[in-house]
Amino acid sequence: MESETRVLRAAGGFGRARRLLAAASWLPCVALGLALGSEPLLTALPAHYCRPDPALLPPALRVLRGPALLDASVPRLGPARARSPCLLLRYPESASRARPNGTRPCTRGWYYTLPAAGLLRSPVTQWNLVCEDGWKVPLEQMSHLLGWLLGCVLLGAGCDWFGRRAVFVASLVLATGLGAGEALAASFPALLALRLLHGGALAGFSLALYVARLELCDSPHRLVFSVAAGLFSVLGTLLLPGLALLAQDWRLLQGLSALVTGLLLLFWGFPSLFPESPRWLLATGQPARARKILWHFAEAGGADPEDSSEEESSLATATELDMLGAGSPQPRYHSILELRHTCIAWRNGLILGFSSLICGGIRASFLRSLTPSEPAFYQPYFLGAGLEAIATVFLLLTGDRWGRRPVLLLGTLVMGLASLLLLAGTQYLPEWTMWSLSVLGLLASQAVSALSSLFAAEVLPTVTRGAGLGLVLGAGFLGQAAAPLADLHGRRGFFLHHVVFASFAILALLCVLLLPESRGRGLPASVQDADRLCRSPLRGGRPGPDHLPLLPPTPRPQ
Repeated sequence: MESETRVLRAAGGFGRARRLLAAASWLPCVALGLALGSEPLLTALPAHYCRPDPALLPPALRVLRGPALLDASVPRLGPARARSPCLLLRYPESASRARPNGTRPCTRGWYYTLPAAGLLRSPVTQWNLVCEDGWKVPLEQMSHLLGWLLGCVLLGAGCDWFGRRAVFVASLVLATGLGAGEALAASFPALLALRLLHGGALAGFSLALYVARLELCDSPHRLVFSVAAGLFSVLGTLLLPGLALLAQDWRLLQGLSALVTGLLLLFWGFPSLFPESPRWLLATGQPARARKILWHFAEAGGADPEDSSEEESSLATATELDMLGAGSPQPRYHSILELRHTCIAWRNGLILGFSSLICGGIRASFLRSLTPSEPAFYQPYFLGAGLEAIATVFLLLTGDRWGRRPVLLLGTLVMGLASLLLLAGTQYLPEWTMWSLSVLGLLASQAVSALSSLFAAEVLPTVTRGAGLGLVLGAGFLGQAAAPLADLHGRRGFFLHHVVFASFAILALLCVLLLPESRGRGLPASVQDADRLCRSPLRGGRPGPDHLPLLPPTPRPQ
């Protein structure tokens, strides 16, 4: 790892070229924000009621029109006397008086209150995914989240075997084609399959971009460039409702999203804007390819590798590259299963994956507490986006000042306490207290989720960073899939869902204490480097600069 860091420093360090590339990698996050925000928008449930069927009415009522026909056909329910969304009035087949004696399911479809989330036409309204078919909406949500989970796991491993750039470009191509395919889906089963595959492609695109950006940065800038990308994702999320108001049709909206992804491919598909990660090339024994990229960084940063005044630095860099590639004519790729033979690295990944799982699962409980009844689309949508931006700013202000582990510990503590207080005080606390606890818990879960991803990327080795981070992110999507699973049963499982994840949050609080501190440390290159990470005290000073080893090497016996 020391040799790798000296090579990167000799090639200009985190100079102008690497800073510009890292900053440019923020822009594709806008497209990711559009993709992540599309799921609640496409599945937004508009207010609806049954379309009247005059053939089911007594002859005396079949001549009615307009509101009178609706009143004679659709029952009103509850204190608000709102029209039933799924039932029609039943009349006796032969009766002298036209009075209903029961209800029956809708027979001629539904009237929808449109626009819903800015759309005049959505998959819900096109295929009538309401009432008896309402279970198909959470099924589609689970399918999309399962796609993200599989994409994180499979394409994360691909990042370690084929490189960050190869997975990034391939995922962009797939995401563009699958996004266009969604806009042309002819049936709900086709949409279900395409959403699954599209989620996987977006996961590979997001993961490869995140890992490549992190490996471009040195230790003082990793937090800023990695976490600040979340603000651009929030920007994409906030822009999506505006695009929906302009498009008004979900197919056109999906086509616009695919167009944005295709435009990214035109620019970031070139190696000049998205080169292969030199850290990964050096860690896997490919010094020749790394030399070309590092020389390009040095020239773009204003240094001339062939300049005689820098001959000593160039010679040292070449020597280090030769040493890193000595004895390995073929690249050496590694599997995430190698972490099974470590003492510390596997534990760090397991704890951070568990933390990500809890954040993904408990977020739905906080949103449910904020909007206990059927919510309007815009309130939870913009509230979640705004809190994500606040959580990002909080991490930017505290992550380097306090350290990763204390901030993660604080966020997990706040998240656990908020969830427990909501469970215990649902019937006793005033409404404003419940609302404040829900907002605080949602904010903490957003911060812990983002920090868990950064933490995992910093403590996992370069040779398996893609697969390891993919498992951590996949655990978060697995937690998110628990919410639509509860929706399949009519939201009757939300209380148990909340109890389970609140208990997990308290358990995660104890597990976080076992993590090391990664602030200011160099990225571990090999599995052995990652296994040397030890827990640093909370009151300790800042760790050494990026070129210092993680732990002093153990002397060999004479």
